[in-house]
Parts: sequence; structure tokens; C-alpha cells
Amino acid sequence: MLKRITDIFLRGLLTILPIVITFYLIYTGVVIFENILGQFFRDVLKESYIPGLGLLTTLVIIFIFGLILTHFISKSIWEQIEKRLTQVPLIKAVYSPLKDLMGLFSSDGQKDLKSVVMVELSNGTHVVGLVTRDHFEDVQGTQEPNIKSTFDGKVAVYVPLSYALGGYTLLIDKSKIQKLNIPVEKALSLAITGWVKSNAQGDKHV
Repeated sequence: MLKRITDIFLRGLLTILPIVITFYLIYTGVVIFENILGQFFRDVLKESYIPGLGLLTTLVIIFIFGLILTHFISKSIWEQIEKRLTQVPLIKAVYSPLKDLMGLFSSDGQKDLKSVVMVELSNGTHVVGLVTRDHFEDVQGTQEPNIKSTFDGKVAVYVPLSYALGGYTLLIDKSKIQKLNIPVEKALSLAITGWVKSNAQGDKHV
């Protein structure tokens, strides 16, 4: 009887928990965006302030900023500003990795990914990753005589972490990777969800 009750409780928990977490994350995101400019409008408008105005304004500003960056001249100016900012050690240490990581999950970033591959770490242990670079000639320092041979025949494979925003990169011989016929978007989705996400038909798990 106790086992039956426990099974029912766990089934309910596993069903409702993802829903609760999803709505909580959405709510948290809305609160963060609302508070970015919400307090300013509350101070200015006082009783005339409409809840949600801060969120709406923030979203409009983000959209306008993205629209401006689609213009070649504006994009060039922003790139110069970024270049200056990333010369500051603390900003460079935080901003640059975050930008690269966010770019990886964008549509443009996924176009830069070469292929989905499987890499053997040890006997019987494999990881699935994404080839992010198959040459290193443009990377400063890799063409020095005492280092060049280390990068010859290597590829960079990014391995996403499950249930986390991050991962690690392996530099490995091309001969030791096996290409998989999996779309990049699907591979990222599977990796992030620990390979338990249902397929498109929803009738089985990978």
C-alpha cells in the first residue's frame, strides 16, 4: 500500500515539477525584465504607472538594439565598442566567454558548427560533441615552430553539459572522431536534456 502511494506521489511530482519550474523561470525572467526599467517609470509616473510597462519598454529596447545592429555601419561601430570593452581584463574575462556561449546557441552560431561527432574518451566511454573548428591557422600562437605540430590534424570538439548552460572543448585527432548523421539542433537538445528528450513523434525516447 505504501509503495503504491509512493509511486502515485512520484508520478505526480515528476509530472508537475517541470511545469512548475518552467513557469517559475518565465516568472523570474518577467520580473527581471520588469525591474530593469520598472522602478524608473514608477518614480517618474507615480500613480499613473501601469504594471508591465518596464517589461514592455525593455523588450522594445532590446528589439530596437537588434534592429540597429543589423545595419552594417551600426554593427561596425558596436564591434569597435566591443573591442575597446574587451581590452579591460575583468570585462574580457566575463563578457567574452558569455558572448561566445550565447552565440553558439544562436542560428548564426549553429551555422558555424561543422558537424556532430562521437569521440571515444577511453575504452567503451564515448561523448557526443560538435566540431567548432577544423583548422587553427588563424589562432595566434598556434603556428609557432614548437607548437604547430601539436595542432596539426586536430579538431576542436565542443561537448555540451546536460541540464546546464556550458560545456568543455576537446582538441582531438581527426582520425579519432566519428561523424553522426544528427542535426546540430537535435544534438544540442539531446545533450542539454541528458539524452532523455522524446523524439518528434513523442512515442519513444532516444
